[in-house]
Amino acid sequence: QVQLRESGGGLVQAGGSLRLSCAASGRTFSHYVMGWFRQAPGKEREFVAAISGGGAVTHYSDSVKGRFTISRDNAKNTVYLQMNSLQPEDTAVYYCAGKSGPIATTVYDYWGQGTQVTVSS
Repeated sequence: QVQLRESGGGLVQAGGSLRLSCAASGRTFSHYVMGWFRQAPGKEREFVAAISGGGAVTHYSDSVKGRFTISRDNAKNTVYLQMNSLQPEDTAVYYCAGKSGPIATTVYDYWGQGTQVTVSS
């Protein structure tokens, strides 16, 4: 069982930056693909980014590519999402997720509680 806890959300002006962190429990963190998802009010949850267990492979949604960067520190059992050039449409609850399957699949086994990101115009 893996427990995930996000932090780093908040209120930022358009064009600003935030870095989200997700701390994971367990000794096998490096075995898991980690991802970030988000859900805006009235919308379905959408994929944002994913990173392989060793950190060598990353995937991004088209909407954040070039602005967001996912990274991980396996020694600290933590995955990060650096978000730059934030826009009001990035406003959402951001969720950290983990899975033991391939990075290309969309089903994740573990989820955090989420952290709110609000971008003002």
